[in-house]
Amino acid sequence: MGEGGCFLETAGVEASAAPRAPRASEASSSIQKPRVNTWQRPTLERRNWDAACSHAKGRRDRTGKPQRKRMNVGVAHSEVNPNTRVMNSRGIWLAYIILVGLLHVVLLSIPFFSIPVVWTLTNVIHNLAMYVFLHTVKGTPFETPDQGKARLLTHWEQMDYGLQFTSSRKFLSISPIVLYLLASFYTKYDAAHFLINTASLLSVLLPKLPQFHGVRLFGINKY
Repeated sequence: MGEGGCFLETAGVEASAAPRAPRASEASSSIQKPRVNTWQRPTLERRNWDAACSHAKGRRDRTGKPQRKRMNVGVAHSEVNPNTRVMNSRGIWLAYIILVGLLHVVLLSIPFFSIPVVWTLTNVIHNLAMYVFLHTVKGTPFETPDQGKARLLTHWEQMDYGLQFTSSRKFLSISPIVLYLLASFYTKYDAAHFLINTASLLSVLLPKLPQFHGVRLFGINKY
């Protein structure tokens, strides 16, 4: 009986169909893929993208981790006429002071110029350059879409869209006065130097007054 039972069990196993081998498509579908939560997917993709960009550039931060690739945003100006904001740029006032100082040092290096002459020349050359660039030259060096409105305006009239008593206008009005006081002090208020420096100061100070905004005396520099 035991042998028969064993025989029947063995025969049953042998008589049953052999297990079928799974197909390649079923085997691939049976492999479970790692589950990624939907809220993690953008973060993981962004990290992989940043890491790829950083490895491509070979940039790493101080901790040794790949540095993220960043884009400069907001570096371009959106002004219709850049002349309106150029004197409000970062470092423009410091550059202006440095240029005046370099001019004075260059004049001091000329052997046959005395100290009063150097200060008077510094004041006159500075005011002459300011008069030419701020109160004589009109228009813009840029192609502006303002229908030619700035074509008949000087740089001083274009600054801050014509708004008076701004920080840039105050700075450019005070600087020639300070230079005039220094020139008068170092020339010991000599009559000849005093007259020259005073006339030079008035030539750049009067056009800056709000009463002369857009005014062309005797039609000079009207067109």
